[in-house]
Amino acid sequence: MSRTLLITGGASGIGAETARRAAARGYRIAVNYRSRAELAQVVVADIEAKGAQAIAVRADMAHEADIVRLFEETERSLGPITHLVNSAGINGRRGRVDEYDAAVLANVFAVNVIGLMLCCREAARRMSTKHGGKGGAIVNVSSMAATLGGRPGSSAYAASKGAVDAFSKGFAREAAAEGIRVNSVRPGMVLSEMTEGRLKDAAFRASIEASIPMRRVGEAHEIAEAVLWLLSDEASFITGAMLDASGGGYII
Repeated sequence: MSRTLLITGGASGIGAETARRAAARGYRIAVNYRSRAELAQVVVADIEAKGAQAIAVRADMAHEADIVRLFEETERSLGPITHLVNSAGINGRRGRVDEYDAAVLANVFAVNVIGLMLCCREAARRMSTKHGGKGGAIVNVSSMAATLGGRPGSSAYAASKGAVDAFSKGFAREAAAEGIRVNSVRPGMVLSEMTEGRLKDAAFRASIEASIPMRRVGEAHEIAEAVLWLLSDEASFITGAMLDASGGGYII
């Protein structure tokens, strides 16, 4: 069976690593990006160098019309979408609750929650046997922040990822009889473009690693492998699950 994988936020970090590794597993891949066009093209070039097919598609997860177009362009170029990874996400502005800004909060939830839900809507309309589809698999990238409210200053981000987990479980139950599996992966602190700036601070990195039972931060490829396993037929009886890929979580 031909497999087409759409990855939101696929130009960097976990999304990009998932795209590269998926290419070796026979997927055709759509790499979504918002502003990192050059990085997205590098990922596509890497995939094509392996003999696989890939495209880069710009779309902002905060805009519904962009999301609809993303799915339409992917299908025109690569055929029916059979797999989806929602990896796009933003941190927003770090700060305590008494420092919240309504516009910043709205943008975090627009990207991390509503955009992800709309991507799942578009996937369901195509994958569900109720709509004439042949089923599919979806992985939503959440965060260990959802389990404990995040590290200091990250409560809004944590709340958005808590919403992702709750939605993933509900969606999984709704779609299970229609051939769609839905799971989420909850990474801990992972070295990526999003975190590398802060992790260059030796004191900060040491404090983070001291709070992780395995005493180290994760690597993007470690999360990508977890994502790809959940997408695969090896996980065929798993839906509505939250997989923690976090080095053991937090030491409190």
